[in-house]
Amino acid sequence: MLEKPKTDLNLTQTSRRNLLRGLGASLAGAGLAGCGSSNNGNGATTTSSSSSISTGEGSCILIPQETEGPYPLSVILSNSAYVRGTIHEDKPGIPLTLKFNLVDINNGCEAFPYASIYVWHCDKDGLYSGYSQPGANTIGETFCRGVQDVNQNGEVTFHTIFPGWYAGRLTHIHFQVFLYNDTVSVATATSQLAFPDDVVQTVYNSDLYRDKGQNTSVRSYVEDGIFADGIESQRVTIQGTINEGYTATLTIGVAAS
Repeated sequence: MLEKPKTDLNLTQTSRRNLLRGLGASLAGAGLAGCGSSNNGNGATTTSSSSSISTGEGSCILIPQETEGPYPLSVILSNSAYVRGTIHEDKPGIPLTLKFNLVDINNGCEAFPYASIYVWHCDKDGLYSGYSQPGANTIGETFCRGVQDVNQNGEVTFHTIFPGWYAGRLTHIHFQVFLYNDTVSVATATSQLAFPDDVVQTVYNSDLYRDKGQNTSVRSYVEDGIFADGIESQRVTIQGTINEGYTATLTIGVAAS
């Protein structure tokens, strides 16, 4: 049984494990999943980049619901080992810090502290962990997957790498929001975040990503089957360089009350 914290709004280790057990049970039948990330671990140098880039951060509106995608791995939600902020494992890539701000659109857009956020994405080569897929078999691996509870200000941070791409989709990261109360944890939102085009192009021109290069399979959000209806509330605000890494921020609006 999940317990809503009475004083310290962060989950204790025991209640965190209980939350994960609840998440695992609720997701097993639904086929939902999460992901983690990687670091710049191969020592490769990157080329120069613009110093600061900023675009439309998500705002205080209900985050659009999107598909969880083809590579869920719900089994890790029942394992407390994947309650982690650094989700890169040993995957190389340009460092990316993800900062989420969770707000309740039914309560004046106030921060909402009683939730966990689950994140997953592909590595720099467009591969997801935990599955046999075109180009690789990653069964048994768990890179680019992680879940954390938000703090008392509705904030949570993940450390990962900038994701690559695969045919038919623009660059994206999956996430789910799980609100919890005294008795149950519910997947309230399943969505995806997007990146500004100029940042994506800069990253994919860098040394670490140049072998695969630019995404030529989908050239605009209009051509993307998921983002074709618009990305205004899902596009991150991002700043940084390929040499120093990027920090991306998104405000997620949920109907929590």
